[in-house]
Amino acid sequence: MSRFKRADKVDSLAGFRAEKIEPTIPHGLLKAARKSGQLNLSGRGLTEVPQNVYRLNVDTPEEAKQNVSFGASDRWWEQTDLTKLLLSSNQLTQLSDDIRLLPGLSTLDLHDNQLSSLPSALGELQELQQLRLSHNQLRSLPVEVYTLKNLRSLTLQQNLLESLPEELGQLENLTELDLSNNQLTSLPSTLGRLTCLQKLHLCHNKLSCLPDSLTQLTNVKLLDCSNNQLTDIPASLSGMLALEQLYLRHNKLRLLPQLPAPALKELYVGNNQIEQLETEQLASLTVISLLELRDNKIKTLPDQITLLSTLTRLDLTNNDITTLPASLSLLPNLKMLLLEGNPLRGIRRDLLTKGTNELLKYLKGRIKEEPERADEGPTAMTLPSQARVNVHNIKTLKSLMYSEKQADNIPDELFDAAVDQAITTVNFSKNQLTSIPTRLVEFQSSLSDINLGFNKLTCCPPDICKLLQLTHIDLRNNQLNDLPSEMRNLTKLRSIILNYNRFKSFPEVLYQIVSLDTVLLGNNQVGALDPSRLMKLVHLSTLDLSNNDLLNIPPELGLCVSLRCLSLEGNPFRTPRAAIVAKGTDAVLEYLRGRIPTSAPLP
Repeated sequence: MSRFKRADKVDSLAGFRAEKIEPTIPHGLLKAARKSGQLNLSGRGLTEVPQNVYRLNVDTPEEAKQNVSFGASDRWWEQTDLTKLLLSSNQLTQLSDDIRLLPGLSTLDLHDNQLSSLPSALGELQELQQLRLSHNQLRSLPVEVYTLKNLRSLTLQQNLLESLPEELGQLENLTELDLSNNQLTSLPSTLGRLTCLQKLHLCHNKLSCLPDSLTQLTNVKLLDCSNNQLTDIPASLSGMLALEQLYLRHNKLRLLPQLPAPALKELYVGNNQIEQLETEQLASLTVISLLELRDNKIKTLPDQITLLSTLTRLDLTNNDITTLPASLSLLPNLKMLLLEGNPLRGIRRDLLTKGTNELLKYLKGRIKEEPERADEGPTAMTLPSQARVNVHNIKTLKSLMYSEKQADNIPDELFDAAVDQAITTVNFSKNQLTSIPTRLVEFQSSLSDINLGFNKLTCCPPDICKLLQLTHIDLRNNQLNDLPSEMRNLTKLRSIILNYNRFKSFPEVLYQIVSLDTVLLGNNQVGALDPSRLMKLVHLSTLDLSNNDLLNIPPELGLCVSLRCLSLEGNPFRTPRAAIVAKGTDAVLEYLRGRIPTSAPLP
């Protein structure tokens, strides 16, 4: 008998061990969650939510069963209901109806899992304010979700949604709705009922039109409709009187939207089919600060561009502009004018590389002196503020400016003033910096544009590669001869300006950044480049290699068919001849292709 008893013991121990192998949550974590009301189970490789998580508010804790005399701080009957449950970055394929056992939840984070459906029991979580469902495989939501009256934020980006029901309009307290990166071809008309919305993300879908009901969204500050199939913007958008940022990149627009836009500060319409700018559209942009028109088909700028008196940044990269109106220089607040990739005539290339200030001075010199202009307000050049910290720039424009100070470091008080601000633009140009300020990494989640030109930088530290949102870097007029290999992580980088540095070859890491569309390397000592690797930069449209040490131009460079603007003048090569170079990019590329040995494959 004793042997059987022993066998029983072994079996029970095996069963005990088997229970432990199932996905379990550390006891201490559950205990802490009962006190704090928060449980973070992100990134734990879970394929299902353990039952004791669902039953956290229902079951008596183990320690209570074992010892009724535990301390005052551990009184389970006084402990709080779970309000925040984070389950992101696991491998969940389903959520149980038992989620209804957590009715006190205000935040439920399920993003970055493998969910293809959700339980109807979600509709019972009537306290829910934040529901994060992005990066899953959802094709629809249970209709009960639309009864969550307290929901403030619903994030659904990177799913497989093709349509949304009219019930969406019941979520009347939503302030943020993210539907980007789905398969949506239309939006429900009830979208206009979401009158509390402040942020609406619709980019990377298949929308060909927007519902007229958007006019009711009078509190929306940010609307992102980039990467859709929009051919025009309905006049009904004119009701969106709070709109500050409007993203319409990568659509099929032929005209700027004409909106009253009393609050619109930033308008992004790059990569469309806009051919001309109409006075009516410009006149409506009464407080515009940033206007992005890059990669369109604009041929001329009207003199009425001077209507944009609040404009600080104008991006006209990669258009068909041949001349600039001198009246551009009358824009009192213009700090950044981007013109790379235009077939400009009558303006020396070296003038373009000297920066916005020099170009505006040149244009101003072309305006005939008119005495009556002397006292007119709009044409007077406003002096930059002498204050060390410009709070308006930081809070409203989300920009950090400390330029032309001849400073060898950036004062901490500037960074301190920008804490908790989503800074997107930094301009530390025209100083005496010998290193890149380390505190820039504080803005790594938001910083997209950085200007460190005209300093004394000798190297680019790997830290800059933590700024994963960067799209533009200006490092012109420094003492750089190399770039860190970690820059390959900057997968959103579109343009880099490296003119007037000390590069002896095309920076190795740039071959690996496939998002690049503009590389300016003029006035260096570049002696060679590899066209076979350059061809992999399929978005590269502007390449400036002027005034370098190129002894020969490899014919295979002609296979870089995405190039629209190639600058090679001022190099010691003999072919192609100067007469061919003078004919422009297309002629040079055609000439180079003609010199490729016939055995080489053409694209």
